[in-house]
Amino acid sequence: MDPAARKDLYPHVEPFDTGRLRVSDVHTIYYEQSGNPGGHPVVFLHGGPGAGTSPGNRRFFDPEFYRIVLFDQRGAGKSTPHACLEQNTTWDLVADIEKLRQHLDIPEWQVFGGSWGSTLALAYSQTHPDKV
Repeated sequence: MDPAARKDLYPHVEPFDTGRLRVSDVHTIYYEQSGNPGGHPVVFLHGGPGAGTSPGNRRFFDPEFYRIVLFDQRGAGKSTPHACLEQNTTWDLVADIEKLRQHLDIPEWQVFGGSWGSTLALAYSQTHPDKV
């Protein structure tokens, strides 16, 4: 990213919560929450497949307004097992988004995807229209 463009993002924030969620007999995903714990929930869906999230992804959202949820998709980032393709389809990933929403007890949330994550955002929104 162009350094000049970075200055227009929101300030860096640290997560107030991190964890791991077992989503199948093979996969465990890493997730984190930052921003306002009582704020408007938004989930960021990273590109890839295989890329993972980065601390800079938190800066897309106003931390005073949003409860920012980031997670690493199956096989990516801090999720385990790394680079595993077994049980790792688009629909498995869509199911993981819903499992994470339920795990975090979020009634509905905004979905925001970049690159491959935008495809997941559309697939999730089409299959879970009452949750977005």
